[in-house]
Amino acid sequence: MLQVENLTKLYAAEDSGGIRNIAFEVATGEFYTLLGPSGCGKTTTLRSVAGLEEPSNGRVTLEDRIIFDFDRGVFVPANQRRLGMVFQSYAVWPHMSVFDNTAFPLRMARDRRWSKTDVQRRVMRTLETMGLAALAGRSAAQLSGGQQQRLALARALVGEPRLLLLDEPLSNLDALLREQMRTELRRLQKEVGVTAIYVTHDQSEALALSDRIAVMHNGAIVQIGLPRQIYDQPCNAFVATFIGRSNLLRGKLLERDQQHARIATALGPILCKISHSAADRLPGAALIRPEHVVLKRPDDRAGDGAVNRFRGRIVQVAFLGEATECVVQVGDVVILVRGATDQYDAADEVDVFFPPERTSAITEDA
Repeated sequence: MLQVENLTKLYAAEDSGGIRNIAFEVATGEFYTLLGPSGCGKTTTLRSVAGLEEPSNGRVTLEDRIIFDFDRGVFVPANQRRLGMVFQSYAVWPHMSVFDNTAFPLRMARDRRWSKTDVQRRVMRTLETMGLAALAGRSAAQLSGGQQQRLALARALVGEPRLLLLDEPLSNLDALLREQMRTELRRLQKEVGVTAIYVTHDQSEALALSDRIAVMHNGAIVQIGLPRQIYDQPCNAFVATFIGRSNLLRGKLLERDQQHARIATALGPILCKISHSAADRLPGAALIRPEHVVLKRPDDRAGDGAVNRFRGRIVQVAFLGEATECVVQVGDVVILVRGATDQYDAADEVDVFFPPERTSAITEDA
């Protein structure tokens, strides 16, 4: 559906802001997410695809049509790209009704004249899909935050765009509504069958919604993969610490083969698996997620031997409802443990065990 090659957009000076050599492909029907911290370039990438920014270099191909090519001097204006876009602020017009907000793109279209009958039919069909048909005559100013979000989505979809672009559309909602709309957005995207590119800085949102994720940092894409690959096999320390909570133990490589590495850390040597995403790089840190750390009583020696097992003391226990978190002090290192740990109390002496198959050797590259 979409192919982006060497996309570059620089602002002011070459070393400040913008994006550099961005490249990725989006398949038809895919929900593709650009994920990263504020200022990493994800919105600039989205706006460059939309035609709201003119890049400094590169090429963008939508289906079989080149919509931007710096070398050939091709730049198709935004209103001729047949894209739908939902902004962070929704940009819903409060003086218009729900129906008129949704109909606006059809009435303003330059590539086709829509009859009143066609507008009526298409708008009501779209509002029905969004669950807003009963509110068609209501002022947009009277809608709740979730309803405004669905209205913005209806307006973006009514013209049957080839590609839907979403720029942090859930960030203005409260936490509970954001979770509800996350599920609804995924359902609607699959039901309509539209290809979507989604921009967010929310890691849980990206993991829950996406078919694939491109993690961005400092104007570049650092890793592309399935949500579980990004979470379980981060390519470097930045991705590991940005995607979810983690125990990252920096150190020095002692030995490695094709599948495993032994890293010298402040706790001692740790045996890790080699992450597929970092197989061609020199690992220098061990990563284990809090939910994969195992707590054991010091006298329980069953099953694991002495590898990756370290003595510590619990300094804090927090009940989170669905799980319990423990903070364990192991020498000068703090280890976070999450899971079924409610049988332990603060001040208990425990052993922390890092299962080698759940512990990844990664590079420290940012």
